[in-house]
Amino acid sequence: MKSLTLLVLAAGLGSRYGGLKQIDPVGPQGEAILDYSIYDAHRAGFSRVVFIIRKDIEQAFKQTVGARFENRIAVDYVFQELDLLPPGFAVPPGRSKPWGTTHAVLMAADAIHEPFAVINADDFYGAEGYRALAQHLQSGTSDYAMVGFVLRNTLSEFGAVSRGVCQVDGDGILQNVVEMTSIARDGEGATDTEAAGKLTRLTGDELVSMNMWGFTPQVFAPLRKYFQSFLAEKGSDARSECYLPCAVNQLVVEAQARVRVLRTMDGWFGVTNREDRPRVVESIGRLIHDGIYPNRLWT
Repeated sequence: MKSLTLLVLAAGLGSRYGGLKQIDPVGPQGEAILDYSIYDAHRAGFSRVVFIIRKDIEQAFKQTVGARFENRIAVDYVFQELDLLPPGFAVPPGRSKPWGTTHAVLMAADAIHEPFAVINADDFYGAEGYRALAQHLQSGTSDYAMVGFVLRNTLSEFGAVSRGVCQVDGDGILQNVVEMTSIARDGEGATDTEAAGKLTRLTGDELVSMNMWGFTPQVFAPLRKYFQSFLAEKGSDARSECYLPCAVNQLVVEAQARVRVLRTMDGWFGVTNREDRPRVVESIGRLIHDGIYPNRLWT
């Protein structure tokens, strides 16, 4: 079997290590969302975790988070820093944070030489997605993969959210991702309201991207080229970010990549709004009650 790596995007987590609500305990024994992600990935066949972090949180991250996993799975760290840019590019005045998720993934290019999955550190994805990614990555296909979540399973009860709504062909191949930035529940469906007031009605059955991907190392070259084009066009903007879904979408549109969409019925949990945290705790508790997870995750 091929060795599989889980690449965890955690550079956005700040001081406490972080103090962010996304890493607060949500399980009965103090487990954070990240504990469940690594537990699910390890059970699915991933044998290594690479954390993308910032240098300034290295010590706190390793002591608070990394140490929990180092005796259970191989763990490595790479750093995403503001000034780690391709030759010929410089940090513009006034910029204080790195360049987004495409930049983060590129920081791991020298550390990953096997098929790998990408996730956000603060999102709960459910076990089904990891199993589907592991099976896909073990198959030997050159296709990349994206786990597609059913829109209604990703919405917040407490406000609008941004989602990448996917257009998929009859063979399950991604055709396009349309970013919608203000999606709210509307009965059994949902609506997206653009800044100009235009309303788009959605059924709730649409598949959306939640930044859970499967790649081979061959993805680094086209992503690097995309990132350089991004810097040339928007690098002078101190607030611009190079998002991974946008990069992959561009590769798909230009026929530089084929991405198979792996549908999951699992619910995505995240703390988009402060009021979401009790729902996450309740949802984890329900999964434990149903026998999906043990009451004590790590024994």
